[in-house]
Amino acid sequence: MVDTARRDTEREGVEGGIGRTALLVAASRAIETHRHDSLARDPYAEHFVRAAPASADWPVRIHEVPDGDANPLWGRFARYFGLRTRVLDDHLLRSVHTGALRQVVLLGAGLDARAFRLDWPPGCVIFEIDRQGVLDFKHGVLDGLSATPRATRVPVPIDLRADWVGALTDAGFDRTAPTVWLAEGLLFYLPITAERYLIDTVDRLSPRGSTLAYEVKLEKDLLAYRDSPLYTSTERQIGIDLLHLFDGGPRPDSAGDLEGRGWSTSVHTPFDFTHRHGRGPLPEPNDALEGNRWVFADKTRP
Repeated sequence: MVDTARRDTEREGVEGGIGRTALLVAASRAIETHRHDSLARDPYAEHFVRAAPASADWPVRIHEVPDGDANPLWGRFARYFGLRTRVLDDHLLRSVHTGALRQVVLLGAGLDARAFRLDWPPGCVIFEIDRQGVLDFKHGVLDGLSATPRATRVPVPIDLRADWVGALTDAGFDRTAPTVWLAEGLLFYLPITAERYLIDTVDRLSPRGSTLAYEVKLEKDLLAYRDSPLYTSTERQIGIDLLHLFDGGPRPDSAGDLEGRGWSTSVHTPFDFTHRHGRGPLPEPNDALEGNRWVFADKTRP
């Protein structure tokens, strides 16, 4: 548990707004971890959930949910986050185990514990970029567990709206080294200008051989799904109005932009991986996941 001295920082970090969605993902990972057919395991996730007053009474096992998997939030939506965790875990490990990539940057790292739970090869450096309050809360929980990272972990406490490139460079980032970039659940919240800047910056900092994975939404009108069970149950059960947090402006074609800059890209629906792994969400009417896409890119040209 985090101590009393951290409470104000904790609220600044994960107690409200976008920061609170990190607790939602952590609770989902905890539920996934304890499933008999788990797609991904994160032994730290439930500790994050229990340490924050906002989520202390949220379920961390599916049997704690009265209607179990029939619950849109803790059943289907949590399984979505479990599937996403597995797919992105696989991407990161494939990138570092099949090539010479040893530098990893987690953009908007949140309560990501990959530095502690994945099997990294020797020499890997994991940079975690997020706001000071989020990282302070995270450190408080992990320190209390005496958790030890399995790679060199470098927290970079800065808001992505500030000069994160300068902060990342000051933290030891090597601009000449191929890099694995991950933006998990981040671009939903950014306006079009910020997304374009992020993609442009990642390209500028990435020599040939770098990889990037990120998640986007393709809907032109998010409000068309305002009555989706995923959105309504998330707001009703835990007070997170995702539609209020998401940026409602038009989305750029970031995958197409990367293609024009020398990257090869592949774009998938989450349902593609549900079929691949044999479990996960499937399409349904009025589906808030319909426009979600997972994009994987490799820089093939300088």
